[in-house]
Amino acid sequence: MIKTIGKFSLVLSICILPVHGLASQDAGDIVVIDDSKPGTLVHYPSFPSNLVEPRPVDVWLPGGYEESDSPYPVIYMHDGQFMFDRPTSPYASTWERTKGLIYGGVFWNVDETMARLIAKKQIRPTIVVSVWNLPNVKRRTEYMPQKPVTEEIGRLLVAESDITREAITSDNYLRFLVSELKPFIDKTYLTKPDADNTLIMGSSMGGMISAYAVSEYPEVFGAAACLSTHWVLGEGAAVKWYKNNWPTAGNHRLYFDYGTKSIDADYEPFQKMMDAVMRQKGYRENEDWVTRRFEGASHRPKAWRERLHIPLIFLLGT
Repeated sequence: MIKTIGKFSLVLSICILPVHGLASQDAGDIVVIDDSKPGTLVHYPSFPSNLVEPRPVDVWLPGGYEESDSPYPVIYMHDGQFMFDRPTSPYASTWERTKGLIYGGVFWNVDETMARLIAKKQIRPTIVVSVWNLPNVKRRTEYMPQKPVTEEIGRLLVAESDITREAITSDNYLRFLVSELKPFIDKTYLTKPDADNTLIMGSSMGGMISAYAVSEYPEVFGAAACLSTHWVLGEGAAVKWYKNNWPTAGNHRLYFDYGTKSIDADYEPFQKMMDAVMRQKGYRENEDWVTRRFEGASHRPKAWRERLHIPLIFLLGT
């Protein structure tokens, strides 16, 4: 069932879910609640911010949340409009779905994978917060790590892509996640707010910003999954910067992967550089850090959907 609820009746609805403390921040006038698939999806069509442009945010609550008094870990995911095959996504229309079939589908189907793994007791029940991206170049400027971009790297980016140094806003994007969105989530839902139970995940440039989040806010994000990370921008500028700006081992778990087809074929040398950083910082491979190579996998949502269970089990395993 899908319900569209105004701001004031939302408080009543959220008490039913249950969710608590909504009054701490105005998350917009309308919310859509969709329980047509596993778990419950709460859709905020325009989450406000003083740091970045407003955008939709989805919150997925696992089955049993309504009856639970126990707090949950939270995983924040980028490119949120691709995470759930729900009517609230702009890619759920017939035309977009038809185009998506060319690529094996555009959705990750996070809810279905999470529900299956939770039912099998392979991962802990976890809340998913899915943050939609802004279109075209704005996505890239929000997801490109900002501090590694010197003037020289900025010139490389202009030559490689449509990103200019002056346009990059990833520091503000991370501030939005940490100082606006996360406090709202922690006050509105039953969460475990500590770093050990706060994860972040993305693919391609979403992998870039996930790694950057751990580097910039190691006290907030205790784990990250970076799939098909687009390390190549600026000739590996982010990886080179992490040599001196990556948290030492002991408090974090990291998952990296890449395929061998399409643009993923360019990632291996840069991922090996990042693996060297992990070793330098004291991480133990296959214990608190994993890097996986997927032969034949390309840079498509289908590939990420098919292997999504692997990082989830590594980071959230029971």
